[in-house]
Amino acid sequence: MRIRKFIPKSCGALAALASFFMFLTVVEAGIYEKVNFQNADSLDLTAYLVRPDREGPYPAVVFLHGCGGMMYSGYVTSIYASWVQQLTAKGLAVLLVDSRGSRGLGPTCGKSKNRVRMYRERPKDAYAALAYLQAQDFILGDKIGVVGWSQGGGVVLLTIEHDSSGRPVPLPEHDFAVAAAFYPALCSDRIQSRPYTKIEPNSWSTKIPLLVLFGGSDNWTLLAPCVQFIETVQKRGNPVSITVFPGAYHGFDAPALKIMTLPKYKTVSGVIPIVGTHEESRNAALQQLPAFLSKYLLPEK
Repeated sequence: MRIRKFIPKSCGALAALASFFMFLTVVEAGIYEKVNFQNADSLDLTAYLVRPDREGPYPAVVFLHGCGGMMYSGYVTSIYASWVQQLTAKGLAVLLVDSRGSRGLGPTCGKSKNRVRMYRERPKDAYAALAYLQAQDFILGDKIGVVGWSQGGGVVLLTIEHDSSGRPVPLPEHDFAVAAAFYPALCSDRIQSRPYTKIEPNSWSTKIPLLVLFGGSDNWTLLAPCVQFIETVQKRGNPVSITVFPGAYHGFDAPALKIMTLPKYKTVSGVIPIVGTHEESRNAALQQLPAFLSKYLLPEK
């Protein structure tokens, strides 16, 4: 498999990124419409809907946040708000699902006892969001994608698998049309199996086009197993691809926040995560992801 790599023009191009709570640098939520719906477990979910500034109906994208959540003191964190701005400018509606807040949980990172719970339950949140959007007359029901970050990226992989534990019965008339995952957790052919899905190890498959975007220096979610996973499932005929950004850490697409270590979120294997913006990689992702989503979501003219 050919792995696409973005080669920065300047190896020193690192913009400032403030703490894992890069995910907690906040943006006023004035344009966000708060909505509620239930998942298949009858859990009441809170989400935030943003529409593009044009007449509908629109394609839409579901956002699945990382282990730190997507809200802080009632505000949407900047990593997600910046992507909302990018995608709504392209004519896509965005629905941000607050899986953590809806469960009354704090961060579910590192050794959190709720981490496994989130992987088991959140695919149902994704499909509940799909059903909510498909019930809206201003949304194109067959043009809905899903994008996740870190833990949420792992949830994307669990969600789009052909026998996902989150997929409702009966199936929706239209499944997700496209998916993307930034530096996804659980990115392994072995882990993408029971108990998180209904399948055995080494049998993951999907019909949904998937793009993975990963920092080459990420030490929180590991690149090598993910490359092997994508390469293996691609050889099995699945429509998946990965772009690697050399020198970029976890959270490289967050806006203008400096690199730092996060001892509080030491992984189960004892690694202290490093997070931070890699400006040139971020700029490349700002071009690549909207183009990829648009290919499958925007109506042909």
